[in-house]
Amino acid sequence: MEGFEQDTVHYSNQSAGVRSGAGSQSSGARSGQFALADGLSASAARFRFRQFILGFTNERFRFKYREALQHSVNAGERRLEVDLRDLQNFDEPLAVALRKRPDDALPVFEKAALEVAARLANVSGAETLHRTDAEPLERAAFDALLAEIGSIQLVIRSDETPMQIRDLLSPHISKLVRISGIIISASAVSCRARMIKIQCKDCRSRKTLKAPAGFGGVQLPRVCDGGVQDGGAQCQLDPFVVLPDESEYVDQQRLKMQELPENVPTGELPRSVMLSVNRALVDQASPGMRVSVVAIYSVFQSRAAQGRGGAAEAVRNPYLQVVGMTVEGDSQHGGRSNMNVFSLEEEEQMLRIARMPDLYQKLCASIAPEIFGHDGVKAAIACQLFGGSPKHLPDGMRLRGDINVLLLGDPSAGKSQMLKFAEKAAPVSVYTSGKGSSAAGLTAALVRDAGSGGEFHLEGGAMVLADGGLVCIDEFDKMRVADRVAIHEAMEQQTISIAKAGITAVLNSRTSVLAAANPAFGRYDDLKSASENIEFQSTILSRFDMIFIVRDVRSDAQDTIIARHVLGLHMRGNNARSANGAGNMVSRNKSAVNGGLQEDGEAYLDLDTLKRYVAYCRARCSPRLTKEAAEVLRNNYVSIRQSVRRVEGEEDSTPVIPITVRQLEAIVRISESLAKMTLSSTATEVHVTEAIRLFRAATMDSAHTGTNHVMETSLRPEFYSEVQAVERAVKQLLPLGSLASEKKLNDDLMATGHSRSAVRWALNAMIRRQELDYKEQRRKIIRLK
Repeated sequence: MEGFEQDTVHYSNQSAGVRSGAGSQSSGARSGQFALADGLSASAARFRFRQFILGFTNERFRFKYREALQHSVNAGERRLEVDLRDLQNFDEPLAVALRKRPDDALPVFEKAALEVAARLANVSGAETLHRTDAEPLERAAFDALLAEIGSIQLVIRSDETPMQIRDLLSPHISKLVRISGIIISASAVSCRARMIKIQCKDCRSRKTLKAPAGFGGVQLPRVCDGGVQDGGAQCQLDPFVVLPDESEYVDQQRLKMQELPENVPTGELPRSVMLSVNRALVDQASPGMRVSVVAIYSVFQSRAAQGRGGAAEAVRNPYLQVVGMTVEGDSQHGGRSNMNVFSLEEEEQMLRIARMPDLYQKLCASIAPEIFGHDGVKAAIACQLFGGSPKHLPDGMRLRGDINVLLLGDPSAGKSQMLKFAEKAAPVSVYTSGKGSSAAGLTAALVRDAGSGGEFHLEGGAMVLADGGLVCIDEFDKMRVADRVAIHEAMEQQTISIAKAGITAVLNSRTSVLAAANPAFGRYDDLKSASENIEFQSTILSRFDMIFIVRDVRSDAQDTIIARHVLGLHMRGNNARSANGAGNMVSRNKSAVNGGLQEDGEAYLDLDTLKRYVAYCRARCSPRLTKEAAEVLRNNYVSIRQSVRRVEGEEDSTPVIPITVRQLEAIVRISESLAKMTLSSTATEVHVTEAIRLFRAATMDSAHTGTNHVMETSLRPEFYSEVQAVERAVKQLLPLGSLASEKKLNDDLMATGHSRSAVRWALNAMIRRQELDYKEQRRKIIRLK
């Protein structure tokens, strides 16, 4: 009894058992004489639905549902998937009845489907369907066949535009709706009674009660009408008990669906709703999956409200009783999505874009066009949006195709704005901040559900919700070290393993990660090496395919250009994009639009077109390396490793960013993404060459950023020339291997006309290059090289 009562199949509170529009059929409904719609009785609807199953033909003149039902029964699946549009075209009153009164219409239609299944299984009993004067033996044989099949579940499919969860209101109760969202938690499958057998404790008479679907219960009769006891006394009040072993059960599962992140208005919390799925629909969705459900909007009374009385009796919690489910998502990761459905006009438009000359440059210019410069970063984000090609090896191993990018640099360099743009441009995306994100919030959490008897279930975090898309993590350096370690598996193996409270599960997190962080000292310290500025561990850095050091370059000419660009944006305001002409697929950055910053009027795709083109390329293209491209890549990888070993030997230190086989796979993914941009089926030498250039401009430069390079890119040209002059003067004043007082050396250098800041820069730079070193408690300096 304990397992039976777990999901509250029945309760004796009479008012608590009444549900609006669900499970409250009258005696007329039970007898089959009620009306589903104006002029449409239940018996007529059952007859017409049988005609629909038997007589509907598709465009190839095949009996679509008759064949599907026969195949389902033969396979033992006991389900029939019906497209609502087909029912609308065949018999509009039936479709209207299903939309307006699904609680009443579905049992009638399922009974009709069961009768058709029995007819298809035994052709000799076909006439029994339409005869009321059939012989008793003939009718009994047909009833036995119906009992053998059991039941047929109708799964409704609809292509209507889905509603948002926040749009569900009281007028939709007991109506058929289509809702899209993302599954954030799923309970274990439990057994729920469909037919309950009860017995009177006094007179031992038995009854069978039909339990409605969903979360609501069934009322147990308070008075026995089966007769009197042996002594002639009436049965007591509330005499019935449930016989669990003689009741009939179906599988049921609780799901929790949340609004899609891209549909949540700014400043509002995402809405969520509980789902009830049963029979063939259980175990069809797991946390992180994007689904579209056709369901009955119903209400039930929670356990917390039961027994309170008063106002609590009128309060009901809404939920969705699912009658159809479609898994959506990136086609590379399974499922189908509205983002992957393209009309013929859109197909032609995407193909025209793929044939554009200099498409790669246009796509890079389309990434955050309002941000000046950072061409390498924009190219990396463009590659990340398109992604590489995932591979499944014969031994079951999966190689990821998603590209991870880290932006590390000074404040006010536009990193967060690039993350925001990438979030908007990616078909599936989640944006989060490192300080406000925990390990459980990024991966998955184990939650106890009070509504299901205290069971534990998993709720997916940001990387699970963005499965098949992009996760943008701002302020990556502000995360706790333990939280960063938690995403190691998600970034490389693209799974999240959970083993807590007796639950062992593996969730998918097939996402790209775009992270932005500041250096260890808030901004990049020019007097410190790359290993001192980058405080991340090599275990997390090796999982990023490209790492960019974003610098705030100090240059009068550069400052003038950036100031003019920023002021131009403020003067245009909201008209920055509209000035390009509304409705244009390709816009052009002219001097009037971007403050004169684009030299040749570089064209770019507008955001909506870019988003659709990214979705199209990801759905239609999965390029592979050619043999020639693989040979070029092999030779370059060997030379990169040789240069790394040479630098390690010269500097007697290990680079903070390791160059391993993961970086070889990174170049492969970048090459495939470049080929995917043009819908090419192969990645050629041209793509590999550009991928290697991007990798060298990003990760290699970040790994080997030395003091000379830092000073050259960050100091004013005239000041950098003065620092070089001071270094030459030091070599003249201090012979190789000799010692000198630091104070005397500073005084001598400043006496020749050099500034104190230039002397300090030069001495620190030479110490970093191990040309000088301190001795005698930093009072003296020795020249080593």
